[in-house]
Amino acid sequence: MHRRLRARGIVPRIARRGVDRSERLGRYRWKIERTLAWLTGYRRLTIRYERHGEHFAGFSQLAAALTCSKKVAK
Repeated sequence: MHRRLRARGIVPRIARRGVDRSERLGRYRWKIERTLAWLTGYRRLTIRYERHGEHFAGFSQLAAALTCSKKVAK
């Protein structure tokens, strides 16, 4: 996975097992947890009803777009 991420120009910030918090990872972890909390507000994403991955990905993108538009509108 690390190779794939680096090939796309993404720096992975993945914690090892057993490492709950560290000085470096704590700065990034809350962003992911907050984003996941926003997306769990959409019932269709919390319980996966879709059989096809493409449909689930589409609803995920729609939920992310709606969440971003709500945050910008504030």
